[in-house]
Amino acid sequence: MKLYITPGSPYARMARIMVLEKALEHRIEIEVAATRRANSPYYTLNPSGRVPYLVRDDGVGMEESSLICDYLDRLDGSPSFPLPTGAQGWEARRLEALARSMLDGLAVWGREIGRPTNEQSPTIIRHEAARSERMADLWEAQIDGPLMQGALNMAQITLACTLGFSARNPAYRWRPVHPKLSDWFDRIAARPSFVATAPPSA
Repeated sequence: MKLYITPGSPYARMARIMVLEKALEHRIEIEVAATRRANSPYYTLNPSGRVPYLVRDDGVGMEESSLICDYLDRLDGSPSFPLPTGAQGWEARRLEALARSMLDGLAVWGREIGRPTNEQSPTIIRHEAARSERMADLWEAQIDGPLMQGALNMAQITLACTLGFSARNPAYRWRPVHPKLSDWFDRIAARPSFVATAPPSA
């Protein structure tokens, strides 16, 4: 199988972390995709041009990080990150959705500041910066919950990849006024799978 990524994508990072956590390095080849380039050969493979993108052994492609992570987790028939049952399952999904909502906003912000200065929208930048502050405040209040402090799960992976996006956006400074969140991130970021997939600085 082949997993297409870009080194700075937090969405692709989730899939890369899953490959390492599940010890699938021998089965999954990592390929850097040429995205956001006119006429890139990658678009023939994946018309959306997004990453991550997993091409299975049967040649079928799969897009979207949560789908790919779930597939990789179940590949060996013994999932390590199954959803809890009952109310805890809904809570796990709620937390993962909150983390992804924060990440989606940061991705918009990141794309905006990546444009030429004369093409950037100050309104979008202000809106997403304010959203990121509100979401960091929310997580500072909720990070002590049992699902965020227990065994590694997809909500934790998603949030850690979201917070790690600060390496790509120097204006995204969430640490100074969120000490509990900062401590939590430092602990999870020390895991080998997170160290190995750390994004390059902008």
